[in-house]
Amino acid sequence: MAERLLLREMFRRWQPNAAASSYQIIFTKAISERSHCYTTATNTNGEKCELEKNDQWLRLPPFTPTPDGCSVGKKLYGLQVDTKTTALKWITKCCPHLPRSLVQKLFRIRQIRKQCSNAEIKEQRPKRVGAKDLMEIGDQIFLPKSVDVKSPLTTTENPSLSDDELKFVQGLELYKDSAIIVINKPPGMPVQGGIGIKRSLDELAAKYLRYDYKESPRLVHRLDRDCSGILVMGRTQLSTSVLHSIFREKTLGASNDVLGCKRILQKRYWALVIGSPRRRQGSITVPLVKVVVDNGKSDRITVADNSCRLSGQHAVTEYRVIASSRGYTWLELLPLTGRKHQLRVHCAEVLGTPIVGDYKYGWQAHKKLGHGMDSGSDLQWGDGMSKLKQDTIGLLDSGSVSDKQFCLHLHCKEIVLPNISVALEHDNINDIVVARMRNIMLEAPLPPHMQRSWDMLD
Repeated sequence: MAERLLLREMFRRWQPNAAASSYQIIFTKAISERSHCYTTATNTNGEKCELEKNDQWLRLPPFTPTPDGCSVGKKLYGLQVDTKTTALKWITKCCPHLPRSLVQKLFRIRQIRKQCSNAEIKEQRPKRVGAKDLMEIGDQIFLPKSVDVKSPLTTTENPSLSDDELKFVQGLELYKDSAIIVINKPPGMPVQGGIGIKRSLDELAAKYLRYDYKESPRLVHRLDRDCSGILVMGRTQLSTSVLHSIFREKTLGASNDVLGCKRILQKRYWALVIGSPRRRQGSITVPLVKVVVDNGKSDRITVADNSCRLSGQHAVTEYRVIASSRGYTWLELLPLTGRKHQLRVHCAEVLGTPIVGDYKYGWQAHKKLGHGMDSGSDLQWGDGMSKLKQDTIGLLDSGSVSDKQFCLHLHCKEIVLPNISVALEHDNINDIVVARMRNIMLEAPLPPHMQRSWDMLD
């Protein structure tokens, strides 16, 4: 720019004459050549920058409508489904291992681009896109190359396998198809790892229940450590998302008192309780709330009183008496919502019949029976593999009502859920596919200590 201004000033001061015309030709040619060189350099640098910019972006696959786990779950309940897909949903679907917080931050700092599939504007450069912008078929998302989009599954090492663990864990299977794995969880086995837990169900499932799948089974719901029975796990990310939606909509439907809400998911528990309810069957609709005890060292769930009823979680449980004998009662419990310790609190604080072995919520009742115990867990995990079928996994023959100390008598005995593997075989899950879907009904046998109590009280 400075050179151009200088040349213009020279032309302005130059006296027009014959010589001037020749010089003007020379200067005009020089300016033309300089301008040409400048333009060429600019275009070349621009192309290089564009190439470098393309190298800095990672393309996601073109958008194609695919089954969404949340949408499938809502369709199964007959709810209205929003079929539109946002840019945020598409990124989380293509890159499920990326933290959602990271993706949202990239949207906030405007570091995500989208190239439209429209033929008229396809030749244009990718433009910035917002998290809630809708995707059209063929649209492509560009992420910064600094984001590692490779799944960590590709770098997993082969874990050390044990023949004893393999035989035992696979022996827990009740059902398996292309979408789910259902196991009969033994009492005393923690579902998830944590502080002080050396072996957990999710860890063992990742080692021994993957089979030929690249993904490890994922937890869909949870059971208390001392509780036993049916536990459902998803074999893929999509099937897990569908199951999460089914369990969530079940709780939301019961919490919002939705009339005519389908019960496509049903869980039945068996529990042995101390005493007997006043009525042989009924429905408990009492909200629950978490309270802190022992100067903040621990917490527990309790029935919400009038002062904290609004902050409590809606909880509904149906119950039915199966049999009574010797001061004990067998109950069938149907939780319509999935709250933490819901069945244990409803039995102890609402019915007044705490579950046998539940020292946390039924301490006083056990003390009257002469069965005092620390209000912690009934079963403790051991470290040695020589105790695999005893302390480690929790398959103890002791713990019945005839023993000195009780184990928790709460067992998820039966579950009914839709066969989602059939639905996921279709790219377009419509009402016809949902109508033809059959249910799966599974039943888990009682653990040894509960079976002994049943035989003794029968």
